[in-house]
Formats: sequence, structure tokens, C-alpha cells
Amino acid sequence: MGDSAARGVTGEKIWLDGRFVDWADAQVHILTHSLHYGLGVFEGIRCYRTADGRSAVFRLSEHVRRLYDSARINLLEIPYPSEVVHEAILESLRLNHLDEGYIRPLVFIGDGAMGLNPGDNAIRVAVISWAWGKYLGEEGMTRGIRAKVSTFSRHHVNAKMTNGKTCGDYVNSILAKREALLDGYDEAVMLDTHGLVSECTGENIFVVRDGTIRTPPLQTVLDGITRATLIRLARDRGLEVVEAAVTRDDLYIADEIFLTGTAAEVTPIREVDHREIGSGQRGPLTEQLQAAFFDVVAGRDERYRDWLTYL
Repeated sequence: MGDSAARGVTGEKIWLDGRFVDWADAQVHILTHSLHYGLGVFEGIRCYRTADGRSAVFRLSEHVRRLYDSARINLLEIPYPSEVVHEAILESLRLNHLDEGYIRPLVFIGDGAMGLNPGDNAIRVAVISWAWGKYLGEEGMTRGIRAKVSTFSRHHVNAKMTNGKTCGDYVNSILAKREALLDGYDEAVMLDTHGLVSECTGENIFVVRDGTIRTPPLQTVLDGITRATLIRLARDRGLEVVEAAVTRDDLYIADEIFLTGTAAEVTPIREVDHREIGSGQRGPLTEQLQAAFFDVVAGRDERYRDWLTYL
């Protein structure tokens, strides 16, 4: 569904290694180490056009901090202070004339030494921004999507460290996503190596039952910034949110299920493995939290104004 929204991505300028270059000139050598071995880190960030006509990046500081955390986890030393990357993100949106868009900071190992030890290969940094609509489709935001439990397990916490957004880890996501699409679904729900629900291919998952919202704890899932946002929004509205184990059959008997992520935002699930979830459409709590989220990113809720960085 939503993958097609990113096809044909183009723009005017990309920030690469400290300066802006023309889109077509942002190229790397075929022996770029990260291309061969997958060690790199990235972020996904969104900029929204707000209700007053201005543009604002959502939770920019948290995203930049996580980029640097991911680099530290993977022994990558970013050769720029975080303030430089922070400003490059804002300037990327300006130069590409985007009042709304998706921003992808990327840290990767350049060419030079080959083999598993990259030696003193340069650590390179890029910031790319482009226009990107609803990741799982406009219809999916209102009607809900169909998901299947994947045959692929999510990474064990000690096989890879789940707090980092590491490039190569997403091979696991790609395999699960392609399997789901080939089987006629929109998304895959992935279990951890103990058989408990972990997350989806690029989203955290929330399950609603009898008014209680449950989401898997952080041990085997990415500490999603949108995940944290929805937990805060729900609790601020007096809703009970529990971070606790979720089983596969918990999904089947849920009243509502929704996904969160920078790309997916807040997307309901209406069916899992041919089991209709709740009434088979977006549930009332999901709709309430969806509306709350879009009020926040549009700047309509003053309580969370510190989450917005205006251009």
C-alpha cells in the first residue's frame, strides 16, 4: 500500500558530509562499506504544515538524540555535533521547498577498507527530505489495514540491540513485509524469539481490550518516538496504558489494534490472520487517539507545543 508513495522520490538538494549538493550529485562509491555489510544508522522524521500555516518538525530533538544513540550503540562516531545535523534537517526542508515532508538522516561507513572491519573508513552523514504521504495508505488510516503474523521472528535482544535504528536490521523487516504483501495482506505482525508479539515491520503495536491499552515492553521493540507520544496522549486523557506481554491470541480477541510510527503515524488494524478485530473497522479509542495525535502535530494542542520545531 504505502510503499508506492515513496517511489520516484526526488528533490533539489541533499545534505552530504557537511554541505548541500544537487540531488543527482549525492552519490557514493560502489565499495561503500555500508552498502556491502549493512552497518549504518538512520532516522525517520516528519514535518507537518500546522493549523496557522507554518511548518513544524515533530519531536526533532528526540529524533536527533536517537540518531546519535544509535551511532554510539554501533560504534560509529558521527563527525558533526548534533546541532549541525539538527540545522541541516531544517535547512533541507527549506531548500527543497517542503512545507510538509519526510526527513531521512543517514549515517554510514564510506569506501576504503573492505571486510568486516571497516578500519578507518570515513563515517559519512546525509540528510534527505522529500514529500511522502500516508505510509499505509489514506484508506488504511480510516478503514484500517489487514495484517498477518509473520513466519519471521523479530531479532533477539542480544542478537542485535533493539534501541538502535540500524540499517542492516531492516532486512528482517523487508522479508516479513514482502511475505505479507505476497500473501495479500498490508502488514506483518512479528513475534519475538519467545513467541510473544513484538512489533510490525516498521511500527510499534498497541492492543485495546475492555478499555485498557496494552503494548509490548521495550526489551524487544524499538523505543518508538510516536509510541512514546501515544502513551503520553492516552494517559493525559485518563486512559490506562500498560506495557506488558502480548500474545498472538491477544491479537485475535482484541477490541481494537493500532500501529504507531513516524511513517505510519497512527494506523488501525481491522483484521489479523483472517480474524476480524472488533467491529472490523477503526475503533473509538483508536479514532480518539488518532485525532489527538493530528491535533498535536498541527499545533492545535498548546499543551505539547514544545514537541514542534518551526521552520
